[in-house]
Amino acid sequence: MYTELCSWDNLLLAYRRAAKGKRGHPNVAAFEYRLEDNLFQLQEELLAHTYRPGEYVSFYIHDPKRRLISAAPFRDRVVHHALCNLIEPVFERTFIEDSYANRVGKGTHRALDRCTAFARRYRYALQCDVE
Repeated sequence: MYTELCSWDNLLLAYRRAAKGKRGHPNVAAFEYRLEDNLFQLQEELLAHTYRPGEYVSFYIHDPKRRLISAAPFRDRVVHHALCNLIEPVFERTFIEDSYANRVGKGTHRALDRCTAFARRYRYALQCDVE
């Protein structure tokens, strides 16, 4: 699986997914300016086991309450996407149908629709945490 992680096709796909909607950002544009060189360098570091993640940048947003956000450097986001390209299909098969967080094709609206359907069908609900 590690060789698949480091493959050129996987890294190129990972770059495209990481850059989606962010191509106007300076760090994304800088990576794209020398795209082949940057992906080749990343591939070499991964294959040689010398890749090291960069420093995260932390900042606050107010949406609607104040939250601390820590953002990885763009090249690390490419590696994150490369890994997700491989492990997401494996994990996706193990999730139950009513798991909605951070899943492609799921999300808040679909979870709310499912909850509404349950609320119309059943009179009571058990609220609990599973640890």
